[in-house]
Amino acid sequence: MSTYTTDVPVRFRDIDAMGHVNNAVYATYLEQARTDYFRDVLEADLSAVATVLASVSIQFRRPVELTDGAVTVEIDVPELGRSSVPMTYEIRARGEVVAEAESVQVAVDDGSSRPIPDEYREAIETYHGI
Repeated sequence: MSTYTTDVPVRFRDIDAMGHVNNAVYATYLEQARTDYFRDVLEADLSAVATVLASVSIQFRRPVELTDGAVTVEIDVPELGRSSVPMTYEIRARGEVVAEAESVQVAVDDGSSRPIPDEYREAIETYHGI
């Protein structure tokens, strides 16, 4: 089973009044990682693929600071639904897990769920060995 890994820079604007990355920004890191995943694994622009984010959940382990420079986001797809792509994530800074997350992307057509296109299903299954 393969996981997908990408780095996302920590920007000055990510830092809040407490001096660390604001909790809401972690969702942006996940979004950037999904964008990279769609580009690299599915050879598709996420904005051009008819999917919606149905859910996201993040468990925070420790704060990320500007001095961390970047976070590494690891994505796994443990299984596929008919129309859904559940993803699990580990976010690391300096090699240490700082957050774990889960999300579900759903393929849509005119606002209703639809089957994941065969070419995307095959690419995901091949990449992750599912």
